[in-house]
Amino acid sequence: MVSTNDSFFIKVYEVVKEIPYGRVTSYGAIARYLGTAGSSRMVGWAMNHSHTFDSNIPAHRVVNRNGMLTGKHHFGGPDIMQQLLESEGLTVVNDQIQNFSRYFWDPAIGLNT
Repeated sequence: MVSTNDSFFIKVYEVVKEIPYGRVTSYGAIARYLGTAGSSRMVGWAMNHSHTFDSNIPAHRVVNRNGMLTGKHHFGGPDIMQQLLESEGLTVVNDQIQNFSRYFWDPAIGLNT
């Protein structure tokens, strides 16, 4: 049986799978795209559980609104999220994506064009 949270999480995962390689989005941008602007934290919970749902969800591409790697402790090591992002060409300094606005992908634009 799928609960309300499960269906929300699945919607989040569907959006995250669309984030292009070398780009990132925020918890809030996903929440706004899904029509639930106040649910950024719930998007974060979904990302925390994404590895148990599907290992192909690029959760490392979801950061906070300032480009901070706030979910990095969920990747099995303190530097794994940063390494994944850097392997896609992003620069991370002190847990923050440099030139964040350059790499930011807004699902409201990217998925509605």
